[in-house]
Amino acid sequence: MADFTAVITGASRGIGAAVTEAYAEAGGQMVLGAREASSLEAIADGIDATPVAVDVRDEDSVAAFVDAAAAELGTFDVVLANAGVYQGPSGKTPLPADSYERFDEHMATNARGVFATVKEAQEHLAPAGRVLVPSGKPAREPTPGSGSYAVSKAAAEAVARGFSADLDQAVGVVDPGQVQTDLTEKEFGRTPDEVAGLYVWAAREAPTETIDGAVTGIKEWLQATR
Repeated sequence: MADFTAVITGASRGIGAAVTEAYAEAGGQMVLGAREASSLEAIADGIDATPVAVDVRDEDSVAAFVDAAAAELGTFDVVLANAGVYQGPSGKTPLPADSYERFDEHMATNARGVFATVKEAQEHLAPAGRVLVPSGKPAREPTPGSGSYAVSKAAAEAVARGFSADLDQAVGVVDPGQVQTDLTEKEFGRTPDEVAGLYVWAAREAPTETIDGAVTGIKEWLQATR
């Protein structure tokens, strides 16, 4: 029997894929979401995970994904609303030059997608369940070149705080710092595998008050586990 159940969007690459592996090692049973379920097959192979197609920009797709997850898992101990996009070269998309299309795409996936994921999943959260919303420093501090991506992540953090205020379960933001992913196009920072433990700790071990309505990051994780 699994130690915990988890639903992860954006699980096909980067941090989502690394956290999936870490959750599997920690005894998690998961339902994994990405726009194409086929992109998850290799990740789900050999672990207790079910791949399901989901487009977080579409609330009907999210509702169907959550229904499939509930049928598979029952209740959710962890919801990781990880799906995200960065349109354009990372750090080189200043807000004054951003197009309306880029702004809308960032908001649809990074902010509205989080809202849809948590809204649809809330009724299936276990009493002690947790919702984790990945974010980063540009959401909270002026960062040149981050454009509407930063705006959308700030909105995602606000969504997390709103659900934290209105749900009995813990809802918080996880900030892994600079990570080398396809989204960031960076060659520096930690790898997804190096930060996956942060998400295990935030999901399973961190005190509720550390997570709920707060931003939890590398510093808190390392101080608690070293």
